[in-house]
Amino acid sequence: MTDTTQQTLTHPVLLTIPHESGGMRLDVVLQKLLPEHSRSRLQAWIKDGLVTVDGEASTSKTKVWGGEKVSVQVQLKPESQAFKAQDIPLNIVYEDDHILVINKPAGMVVHPAAGNWEGTLLNALLFHAPQLHDVPRAGIVHRLDKETSGLLVVAKTLSAQTHLVRQLQARTVKREYRAIVWGQLWRNGAVDQPIGRDPRSRTKMAINRMGKPAVTRYEILERFSVQTYLRCNLETGRTHQIRVHMQFLKAPLVGDPVYGFRGIVPIRAMTQTLRDAVSSFHRQALHAIKLGLVHPATNEFMEWQIELADDMKVLLEAMRYEDPRDEDEEAFEFSAEPYLADEDCEGDAEYGDWDDEEFNEDDE
Repeated sequence: MTDTTQQTLTHPVLLTIPHESGGMRLDVVLQKLLPEHSRSRLQAWIKDGLVTVDGEASTSKTKVWGGEKVSVQVQLKPESQAFKAQDIPLNIVYEDDHILVINKPAGMVVHPAAGNWEGTLLNALLFHAPQLHDVPRAGIVHRLDKETSGLLVVAKTLSAQTHLVRQLQARTVKREYRAIVWGQLWRNGAVDQPIGRDPRSRTKMAINRMGKPAVTRYEILERFSVQTYLRCNLETGRTHQIRVHMQFLKAPLVGDPVYGFRGIVPIRAMTQTLRDAVSSFHRQALHAIKLGLVHPATNEFMEWQIELADDMKVLLEAMRYEDPRDEDEEAFEFSAEPYLADEDCEGDAEYGDWDDEEFNEDDE
């Protein structure tokens, strides 16, 4: 742990040992004086040198006689930093007294959770607009995955938050994404498959009969020899929706470490330029490029669109300028059949009658 982290996660508590505790062990006395902490935790702090008696390190078995000055460097739980304001730059696309539209970079977690208690969008929002301390979840009404970039709306008041949540529930918020997937999709279409928690991995989502309804519409923008550039529109907002639905099509997102297929990168079918671009792309190729909603105060429909993320631009340029394939060279595919729109697969044994065992959160 670095010195900076240590200072952030500790605070000193100064105590005087009462005379009636004379003759008792240090750890026993501390448990009486600091009942909110367990004895085992206090013993660990003593062992780590975080507890001193009259300026000297001690052991748990050290006897105290009353009147000693004890300093305890209390270790704060990481969760205590979850709602702390932090000066983190924000790329603000639009702001007024009611809402805030952010262009979230890849790599930023939206809401604190285990393993990510600091440095989140929520921490940045609390610094930018301190009044958000009075709004649940600092005004956050929907999320993007950590490695998904793009537009996200935040409510600055409780009434605006309620209004936006109702729009999301009514599916009237318009969300458009750009995605780069492996393989060649041949037709525009939609994936209408329920999504729920993966029964074999609680950190993943999957196509699940017992899941919630989920619909993703996709349109082919450009097709390359081994990849396809898509426009995706969400009718629902399930956790990891686009990533799971693209995996269902056997066209997983480029760079997706969770829902990609192992060993599928077609190295031999790519030029060196494209190989280098893919190897240096370290996230799922997904970007929330457009957002539309009814303003909670004016009731006017508003829409924002941003440019594609820079790293996805670089990847696309490498795809566009790779050497053309020979005419007799077969296009790369993950399966023997070409990719079809979801509606073309109804009743098909591979798609329509899928089994949960065949498949090992957008709010995309």
